[in-house]
Amino acid sequence: MGITKTDLFSAQQNQLATWAKVLGHPARIAILQYLLKQNTCVCGSLVDELGLAQATISQHLRELKDAGLITGTVEGTSVCYCIDAKTWAKVRSAFNAMFDRYKPIDSSCC
Repeated sequence: MGITKTDLFSAQQNQLATWAKVLGHPARIAILQYLLKQNTCVCGSLVDELGLAQATISQHLRELKDAGLITGTVEGTSVCYCIDAKTWAKVRSAFNAMFDRYKPIDSSCC
């Protein structure tokens, strides 16, 4: 069987692309912003905060969790979510490293 297109890129490039894809939806950005604002685990208040259906929020939470950006713990009958500090630091470092590589050039170039 042939290689997949992702095999053409480094593990770092694939990871950065995964994070970028997950961050590419405004509902997920809103969820992350809410979790960052609360700065604690959040249980069940996302539906009221975002105005989206529970099923929709659950789908976005799953995407964020699969990417490692958030973590969830079961407390009774609900799941509480918070930012995964280790992955958050990796994401921040990876994006900063890419953005920091840019060196302004002569503006007459393009």
